[in-house]
Amino acid sequence: MSSESLDELLSRLARQPFRAKFHLRGPDRAKAELTAAATIRMHAHDLIAQRLAPAEPRKDGKQTPYRGHPVFVAQHATATCCRNCLRSWHRIPKGRALDRTEREYVVDVLCRWIERELRA
Repeated sequence: MSSESLDELLSRLARQPFRAKFHLRGPDRAKAELTAAATIRMHAHDLIAQRLAPAEPRKDGKQTPYRGHPVFVAQHATATCCRNCLRSWHRIPKGRALDRTEREYVVDVLCRWIERELRA
């Protein structure tokens, strides 16, 4: 997905009242500012693989904390926090493991949101 398409998606998500309240603040912002983008991307890959990619994620719908890592905040802001949100916003079906392309897409969305937050 191109940067422009990601930006359009993120703009649509930001118009949703629940999603609009998420921003990088405090320790989460500091961590994003002090950590190399490549490292954040690696963390995003690991977190998505563990918490979102399985066909039946453990505690789906409640598996993503609201803070504690910039990726967690980004997941709520971008509707990549659970399989229901992935289905509703990104048209990625539930009930099967995410493939490599889907995992990469989710990481791209997360990293683009973090990048935009750090410029704000």
